[in-house]
Amino acid sequence: MENNALIIVTAFIEAVKVFDFEKVATLLHPKIRWEQPGDNRFSGVKNSIEEVFGMCGGMFEVSEKTLALAEVKSYAVNGNEVAVCLVWKAKKGNEQLDVINVDVYTVEEGKITAAKVFTADEQQENTFWGN
Repeated sequence: MENNALIIVTAFIEAVKVFDFEKVATLLHPKIRWEQPGDNRFSGVKNSIEEVFGMCGGMFEVSEKTLALAEVKSYAVNGNEVAVCLVWKAKKGNEQLDVINVDVYTVEEGKITAAKVFTADEQQENTFWGN
């Protein structure tokens, strides 16, 4: 179970890094539960792959298509859950986003069924993403 979860999450993260959204879609469960932190236009719970892709599309639009997964710091596995420490960067106008997140993914039956995102700087994200 651990190796399978790590393989799936690693494939997901690698696809995100290179903007391979077709691959991303094959790794997410259609009814994924995605928890996005903060108090901004993208915060809250998403309950489907369509809602997750809608959130991501909105983030690309707001960030003037600069949002990028800049670094993957580590992976940690506990059963069918994988925590990933990531660095996200983006720009819009004179504003910059440079934040560390820890995402915890749950893998069941070969798909990511849940994602819970933790941010190291909620205020920075709230300011950057706005309402």
